[in-house]
Formats: sequence, C-alpha cells, structure tokens
Amino acid sequence: MPSRDQKTAYFAQLRELIESYPSIFVVQIDNVGSNQLHQIRVALRGKGVVLMGKNTMVRRALRGIIVDHPQFEKLLPFVKGNIGFVFTSGDLKDIREIIVANKVAAPARPGAVAPNDVYVPAGNTGMEPGKTSFFQALQIPTKIARGTIEIVNDVKVLEKGVKVGTSEATLLNMLNISPFTYGMVVEQIFSEGNAFSPEILDVEESVLLDGFLAGIKQIATISLATGYPTIASVGHSLVNSYKNLLNISLATEYEFDGSKQIKEYLANPEAFAAAAPAAAAATDAPAAEEAKEDAKADDEEGSDDDMG
Repeated sequence: MPSRDQKTAYFAQLRELIESYPSIFVVQIDNVGSNQLHQIRVALRGKGVVLMGKNTMVRRALRGIIVDHPQFEKLLPFVKGNIGFVFTSGDLKDIREIIVANKVAAPARPGAVAPNDVYVPAGNTGMEPGKTSFFQALQIPTKIARGTIEIVNDVKVLEKGVKVGTSEATLLNMLNISPFTYGMVVEQIFSEGNAFSPEILDVEESVLLDGFLAGIKQIATISLATGYPTIASVGHSLVNSYKNLLNISLATEYEFDGSKQIKEYLANPEAFAAAAPAAAAATDAPAAEEAKEDAKADDEEGSDDDMG
C-alpha cells in the first residue's frame, strides 16, 4: 500500500501533468507486461508521458483537481478497470499510432476473452491420424494425407468477445498458433475540455470539410429565404442586390457605370460583334509578324551554311 508521502507525490505529479498537457489518452493495459510498457514509454519519449496508478488514488486526485479545473470531471467515469493515462501536446493521430503500434503476440489461454476472431487455416498439420477425434470434437473437417492429418477448410474456432475454451486453447497450442496480440488500447481521449471516442480520429479531414461546407450552404439558403442576413449569405445578398440594380437601370433612364456598357451593348449589338474579331486580329498580328521574322532568320542561316 502506498505511503502518505507516495500518495502526496502522486497527486502532485498528476496535477502537474494535467495542467501542463492539453490532451490525455485514457488507455487500457490488460495483458500488457512491464517490459512492453517500458518500450511504449521509450517510443513516447519527448512526445508524451505515461502515468499509471490505482483507480482509487486517481479518483481521489481528480476530485481534488476538479475544484480548480471542473472540466476534468468528465474523466471520472472512465477511471475503471485496468487503465492508465498518456499525457501529450502532440498530434493526436500520431500519438495514438505510437500507443497502439507496440503489440506482443500471445497464445490462447483457457478463460481469456478473445480480442478478435481466430481461424485455423486449411493445410497439413503434421499430426498423426490418432488425433483425428480431437478435430472431430471441434467440428473441424479433416482428412488423412500421407499419414498425417490435413485440415480441409479454414475454420473459425474463436469469436471476438467469447471466452477461450480448454479444447480451443489446446488445439491452437498444438498447431503453434499464437492468435492474440496484446498492447495498450485507447479507450477515450480528453482534449481541450472535451471527451470523445478514438474513432473520431479516423474521420478524414475532407469529410469534415465537406460537412462544414454543406452546413454553410444550408445557413445561406435559410438566410436568403427568410431575409435574415448572416455572414454566409451576405455575399449572395450583395450579388442579388447588384442584379436588381442592373434590372432597374435597364428598365428606366437611370444609369451608372456598371449598367452603361450593358445598355450600349443592347442598343447596338452589331458594333460589339464587329469589334470582337477586330480585337482578336489585332492580338494575333504581332504573333504572326514574329513567326515571319523567325522564318526569315532561319533562311539566312541556311544560305550561310551553303556558302561554306
């Protein structure tokens, strides 16, 4: 049991980390050994700090911190089970990748909960025919090939979330299959006063941007329909107002710089139609003159070559 001095030091360390780092990962550390935990600490060096502690101590420390920082009350519901904290000020995606990257393969043990589905692949097992009954008990189709047992098809022997039975564990160990990998699992993320699931980090930025733009369009549409101006709609309102001014100018004697050219075009469209080809010809003339000069220069160089 920790002494009073150890508890005081832990409370002070937890408070210092909470006040120093803007983001906290709540991680589950079931089946994570001390050596594996050390490797994770090394990988996070300079990017984050790992802190473990008994849940009772963590809750007590958090209750003392909540007095000055009430937003951390959101962490209390997640202090349960075998958990720890990773404090960081780095990019959340990068830190999560470092946390979950360190995994260790482990054999199936009776009574353990399968973290994933486990399949036995088809193929020769190298076992003698006398063990056929063992496979039959697990409903695994087999045949005898060259004096050994061969599994006919891939078979699922364990399902995620189900406890491992003695027979399944024995079979996997006989086949030298270590189906499970254990490491830190991110349970929750607390950042800038908000708690959210780690799945949110898998959302691409393009998806967020598309959703944001769709929301702006909806706000602009509602604003234009109700006549209530917003930042999203003011640009559209100005354009629509300018169009209305042009319409009024064209329908009346009122005239301004923007409508003057339009009125001239409507009054004499032939003049503008004739001016357009003339402007294009004027633009093309310098280019044609340059092409002629280049051709003349090429001819002169060719004549010099003929004269030696």
